[in-house]
Amino acid sequence: MPFKINSSFLPAGDQPQAIDKLVSNLNRGVDKQTLLGVTGSGKTFTIANVIEKTQLPTLVISHNKTLAGQLYQEFKELFPNNKVSYFVSYYDYYQPEAYIPSTDTYIAKEVEINDLIDKLRLEATSNLFSGNDNIVVASVSCIYNIGDPIEFGGHVIDFKIGQEWPRRQLFESFISLFYTRNELEFKRSTFRVRGEVIEIWPSYQDWIIALEFDNQKLTKIIQRHPFSGHEFNLESFRLYAAKQYVGASGIDNKEILKKIRSDCQKQVEFFKSQNKILEAHRIQQRVEYDLEMLQEVNYVNGIENYSIYFEKNRKPGDPPYTMVDYFKHIWGNNFLTVIDESHATMPQIGGMYFGDQARKKTLIDFGFRLPSALDNRPLKAEEFNSRVSKTIYVSATPAPYEIKESGENVIEQIIRPTGLIDPIVKVKSSHNQIPDLIAEIKKRVAKKERTLLITITKRMAEDLSIYLSDINNTEIPLKVAYLHSDIATLERSTILDSLRSGDYDVLVGINLLREGLDLPEVSLVAVLDADQQGFLRSKTSLIQIMGRASRHISGEVFLYADSISPAMVGAIQEVNRRRKIQLKYNRTHNIIPQTITKSIRPKIIEILEDASKNQDIMETDPLELTPVQRKKHITKLKKQMRLFASDLNFEAAIKIRNKIKKFE
Repeated sequence: MPFKINSSFLPAGDQPQAIDKLVSNLNRGVDKQTLLGVTGSGKTFTIANVIEKTQLPTLVISHNKTLAGQLYQEFKELFPNNKVSYFVSYYDYYQPEAYIPSTDTYIAKEVEINDLIDKLRLEATSNLFSGNDNIVVASVSCIYNIGDPIEFGGHVIDFKIGQEWPRRQLFESFISLFYTRNELEFKRSTFRVRGEVIEIWPSYQDWIIALEFDNQKLTKIIQRHPFSGHEFNLESFRLYAAKQYVGASGIDNKEILKKIRSDCQKQVEFFKSQNKILEAHRIQQRVEYDLEMLQEVNYVNGIENYSIYFEKNRKPGDPPYTMVDYFKHIWGNNFLTVIDESHATMPQIGGMYFGDQARKKTLIDFGFRLPSALDNRPLKAEEFNSRVSKTIYVSATPAPYEIKESGENVIEQIIRPTGLIDPIVKVKSSHNQIPDLIAEIKKRVAKKERTLLITITKRMAEDLSIYLSDINNTEIPLKVAYLHSDIATLERSTILDSLRSGDYDVLVGINLLREGLDLPEVSLVAVLDADQQGFLRSKTSLIQIMGRASRHISGEVFLYADSISPAMVGAIQEVNRRRKIQLKYNRTHNIIPQTITKSIRPKIIEILEDASKNQDIMETDPLELTPVQRKKHITKLKKQMRLFASDLNFEAAIKIRNKIKKFE
């Protein structure tokens, strides 16, 4: 089905010229271009129009899950009749395998997969093989290994009315796609038998497929919702594998095990030549155990470290197969890649490889892993760039890299269709800044408007939010929350929604209150220590922060500082330049600015309970609880463990994991 936007709005402001230029460049073979779109100018709507006009399958990459989720919802609303998929890391809890030589501490890998995100990932890869009208919104996890797309696309079963299916052959086919038989707990990735009807629940769908047979002949294919019971008949159905990494077909497992054993022996001899007897013993013991597991059950914890041996089309040192390879395998170079908030996303793409290799090299050097572990990795920056051709970098503050790559093809989208103007920026003395700030916040509270307050440290954010909350003022009490990296990732969305809905008046934060946040109720952004030198107060960061006040008709930005830094000068000049352009446009077209009104969207993923509400659960004695109470307590501990792990606070997560083991 062709891409078709479903919206009551038409391109306006700077959007028509931006769409025309982007589409024209794509049609004449321009591979790299940048959309410099100010906050609130409708960059997502512009990209949606480009997709509709070019009909190109599109991969959209964002630098974090929260913004990826926001984009997914927006594209889903704009293209309700097309395939819009969500592809992010599926771990609720992820503790990577690591070794710390200084303390001789080995940390085993532990993961807990979010079943919903796993379904969405499988839905994304399955959708790609079913037509051109595909948009995949992904986080940077899309540059990690997910297996050969040729193998995934080849591991399918096609069902058609009238086919002959001997039951044993059918069951073996299901199992070859990693589906399991389960008569008691029917769920995704399982199948069950009901007389002459065999039901299978595809791993990537919310619908069950019922296959009705007359003896061995397939007579009916029914797609049924498991809860509502709504169903309809199909003439055919294609079933994809229950997991993304399916390995390679036609490979002799005995030869694979032989190769692993040979490489292990080489590593043992290398360690012995270096007089590293402990490391030699360690790697030999580890690999022998893994080989026994692979031989007996065809699986071992950490099997991804041996992935290179199971991929017949990939050699040691070759790049891994990623989501980008799926696009390239199906459409060649005829697909579009959109890098959202490119000034933050591109550095992240470039840095993933080095962190991964540093951790694994330590494991290899000390005998915990074979050198083959290095081949299970994310793409390097140059590998990623060589795989994407038609690319649009999208940012209000594109970095020099994107500008250089795009050359003269930097397209500005300064005009907002709503007529909203960039906020007025005022520089204020840091002397008596808090009393001045409180007075300004109260003015906004009285008008039911919100405030963002940007500090320089986490401690200052917490202390200031407590101070503002404790102000003894019965006339206009302040409801304040803080937001920084110690707040669990999924909990951040809840806090932002609470600010929008009026549960909070003020949100205090550091660098999280920048790119992509859509908060039209915010009329004041106050920046403390605005003259500090560094990343948090760079020209780019200040422009992004100021943009949070550009969605409200009364938007203002206060920069509290003792002096005016070069970054402040540059940011203020750029914001004032954009103000003049918008004001001129408004006068010419008799536009009266209107504050953006947006409903609060439902969440994609259920938010877990805030760990801060469960501080006492670590102190509970297992012996004081009944079996039922102990089970409930373990559930609470696991929730808290996931919250810490989702924000990469692995030390705290490990402590809770150890506590769980005591209870179990």
